[in-house]
Amino acid sequence: MKKQLLLTSLSAVLAFGLAACGNSNTAENSGEASNAGKASDAGAASGEKTKITYWTGDRHDAEFVKEKVAEFNKTNTDGIEVELVVKGDDFDTALDLSFQTSDSPDVIRVKENTIGTFYKKEYLAPIDEYLSDDMKAKFPEMTDLNTFDGKRYSLPNYGTTMRLIYNKDLFAKAGVKSPPTTLQELVDTAKKLTAAGKADGAYGFAQNFKSPASAFGRSARVIAEMSGFGGFGYDFKTARFDFSGFKPIIEAFKQIRDDGSMLPGVESLDIDPLRAQFAEGKIGMYLSYSSEPGVYSTQFPAKIDWAAAPAPTIDGKVKGASGFLGGQWLALSSKSKHKDAAWKFMEYMYSDQMLTTYQEKGFGISMVPSISAAAKTPEVNGIEGFLPNQYDGVWPVYPSVAPEGMKSDDAFFKYMLNGGDLDATISDLNKRYNAALDDAIKNDGLKAEPDPSFDPAALAGKFAK
Repeated sequence: MKKQLLLTSLSAVLAFGLAACGNSNTAENSGEASNAGKASDAGAASGEKTKITYWTGDRHDAEFVKEKVAEFNKTNTDGIEVELVVKGDDFDTALDLSFQTSDSPDVIRVKENTIGTFYKKEYLAPIDEYLSDDMKAKFPEMTDLNTFDGKRYSLPNYGTTMRLIYNKDLFAKAGVKSPPTTLQELVDTAKKLTAAGKADGAYGFAQNFKSPASAFGRSARVIAEMSGFGGFGYDFKTARFDFSGFKPIIEAFKQIRDDGSMLPGVESLDIDPLRAQFAEGKIGMYLSYSSEPGVYSTQFPAKIDWAAAPAPTIDGKVKGASGFLGGQWLALSSKSKHKDAAWKFMEYMYSDQMLTTYQEKGFGISMVPSISAAAKTPEVNGIEGFLPNQYDGVWPVYPSVAPEGMKSDDAFFKYMLNGGDLDATISDLNKRYNAALDDAIKNDGLKAEPDPSFDPAALAGKFAK
């Protein structure tokens, strides 16, 4: 009951406290909705299928979504057939290419760190014309997370917390009583776990550096945010990029690798192979999202006893908040030739039954108040470690820019591999990112204003019961 109340409180806060709510002025499913029905009915009557594609980069829920897509294809009476395409960490690159070659999907999985970019690239179509009044009231509307310039482009499903995931069996074998709370403890613990497990092929730490952006996005980001720094190098107080807060984090990761405490081959390791290795007991610790309980329940059944704990901070002091991520899920492609049919599939995916089952199976913590109020607390091993706590909070949306040259994640990973002058690397990143920021402000109308009163510590604890 306590967990249920917490989840309900979480969604209510997200919906009414943190979300910047606006009003949609489009009427309920009138002309377009009727035309959608006519178009689909015509297709069904002629026996021809209206084929649409749904692209997602999510793999933790892939089997569940595959099952639901098959169910939709079998039961819908509108002659619609959905092809599910599950991409890897190259999702963004593949999507860019698809829009260049006119082979783009009809429905796109969007996330808090991609929807703004996809919107600016004009990949997305607004969905206001399809939303009934009930749907507008039911789903939280969040400025710069699912709503841009007064128009909605997606609706939320679940929110994501970030944690340190650790192998309790290997911890016990190494005599480590508790998960690390500082970067130095992270380095030391990784070394102890490796010493205890190396004979069995187990290592203390791992990251999925096949995609440095994915690896640092689920590790360095949360450590920085918990330590009071913007997780993408942006300082909301000054409205400038400053990556100096990442220095001790990247140095700690490099030390773990130099010590031989990091799983070999991380340079080409994707997140699913990492998960598979963890499930087999070959990894002591890694950092990731609250999707992991579902992964180890269905995708890679864990053969070990494992748990999740708050991410460590630089010095053991929490000066910020662990970013609670979410606010969007599915979006309609601007280039779809079958928008009405695509919306029917999206409407199916956003049904109460679908969203309720999604939470109850442990794939995510619902951000929809009515769903979290009705859904049972997931009975999935490990989920308790991911429930919102006093450290979780929603950070403001940082300005997304495109610097010339190497991006921050690639530059940091290069340093981890080859060493060099990290101060010089950070200075170069600051220079290039701020130049891109100034250019976007001048030429693209981007807004970035200093907030001297911004306090990252004040973001934390909004969801704790």
